[in-house]
Amino acid sequence: MSTIKELNLLNQKIVYDLTRFTTTDYVGHISCIIWFVSCNFRCLYCYNDNIVYTKDGKYTQNDILDFLKTRVGLLDSVVLSGGEATVHNLIPLCKEIKDLGFKIKLDTNASDLKQVKELINLNLLDYIAIDFKAPKNKFKEITGVSTYDNGIKTIQYLIDIDFNFELRSTINSSLLDENDINEMIKTIKELKYKNTYYLQNFLETPSNIGNISKSRDIDKSKINNLGLNIQYRN
Repeated sequence: MSTIKELNLLNQKIVYDLTRFTTTDYVGHISCIIWFVSCNFRCLYCYNDNIVYTKDGKYTQNDILDFLKTRVGLLDSVVLSGGEATVHNLIPLCKEIKDLGFKIKLDTNASDLKQVKELINLNLLDYIAIDFKAPKNKFKEITGVSTYDNGIKTIQYLIDIDFNFELRSTINSSLLDENDINEMIKTIKELKYKNTYYLQNFLETPSNIGNISKSRDIDKSKINNLGLNIQYRN
């Protein structure tokens, strides 16, 4: 049973949009995607600038729950994305989603370890995808914030408890070159990360936060995987 405070949170309009069906965002699952408004980062390559800068959403969380009630047995999971989902209190919504029988995947910049721990301790998350933004020396330049160490602590925590998660990085060679990527691989190798590390191409769209364009492709022959499974994807 939700408390009055939780019910009030569920009535907040903090959902920018809803993707009602996808088989690609949570591999092996049939999902929908909840796009939360706002973000605490300002990543130069981000093409969701409309979501990042928006404070008010189109839907309440209760609207989303009403939709999910019609998809029991049709979908098996829900992806929480944005923006940055963890700038909001996700616990009340996740409790309701779990009560409906869905798995939950969280897409996050890993800046809020406290909430990630709470969600995991309450058995409200099944999978996490972390956007590993940049090496430490370029982190503030690319993201606009100085929270690199927060992300590293979150990654280390998930490794320590053997939680099911992935790391991924968006690559635009005008921001991250082969040396930067190798430095990031070295960092996660030292943290004893053993899952797949995804390097995904920058998606050129009509607008993005940094007003940047597609640059040259990285030279994959210069990437030192250090024994990690590196996969490239669009």
